[in-house]
Amino acid sequence: MAFLAASACGREPGKGPVSRVADLVQGTLKGRPILRVEKAEFTNSDLRAWLAASGADAHGLPAESLSRLFDRFVDEKILLEAARARGISISEDEKKEYLAKQAVESVPGGGPENAAPAPPDGAFDRLLVEKYTFLVVRDVRVEPAEVLAYYESRKKDFLQQGRIQVSQILVDTEEKAVSVLRRLATAGEEADFRKIAAEESIGPEAAKGGVMGVFQQGDLPADMEKVIFALDEGRTSQVVESSYGFHIFRLDKKFPPALQGAAEAAPAIQQRIMGQKMKEALASHLAGLKGTLGWEARPENLFFAYQKAEDEHE
Repeated sequence: MAFLAASACGREPGKGPVSRVADLVQGTLKGRPILRVEKAEFTNSDLRAWLAASGADAHGLPAESLSRLFDRFVDEKILLEAARARGISISEDEKKEYLAKQAVESVPGGGPENAAPAPPDGAFDRLLVEKYTFLVVRDVRVEPAEVLAYYESRKKDFLQQGRIQVSQILVDTEEKAVSVLRRLATAGEEADFRKIAAEESIGPEAAKGGVMGVFQQGDLPADMEKVIFALDEGRTSQVVESSYGFHIFRLDKKFPPALQGAAEAAPAIQQRIMGQKMKEALASHLAGLKGTLGWEARPENLFFAYQKAEDEHE
């Protein structure tokens, strides 16, 4: 009789009142549209599938993060509608290339012989959006004068801090490291360090006489930097233990702070300006689409409490 009473009340074993209310709310919202773009409607199920395809954990993310992802979902669906309206499509070769790339990225040792199963409907939507987005931004250009103006107005950003060239001898035991240190104490010349590094070091740079490269502060582990940056030019350190083994460092050369030249900085500047221009061009195009296409977002139907972005607050 108790079982019948529980069933009649709609109760589920193991679930409290809050859990039952949450299930009821989710069940009610499940089929309601969260977005309409022209004649296409999307629900929470579509958003969850999109989040999974994006590698996002719908259960582990806070509402603010989910809100920004929903904003991206809306933008992508609007771009998708625009792409289809323009008659843009994905060729069979592009689909094959996309699937091959997905197999390589998702399966260890992936390749044609480890091809993923046939994709579900809508699997190529993101590829179509990427193709459309490329058409929107393909004419964006960065002129040499813009690069130079950027450099001249932000020279302080291209002031390189002092750097050092470092070499090391890495061995696997402390006893070996102490033995090598004694040999270096009786030798002392750079050529001797190079020879001993080639003979004794198990580090990947042993064949280069132990030369690790040029670094600035922050490039190396803090415990190593504390030792290395305290050295005078041409001097070797005491034995330093790490998870890799036992190190003896040599500070080969100190380079003073220097301003990176305009020509050297140009590629990074051009890439930075290009990225900003493409972002602005896409945002402007998307704003135009939102003003012409028929669409409506329904965040009140989302499975989480939607939060507006800060720049949307009135």
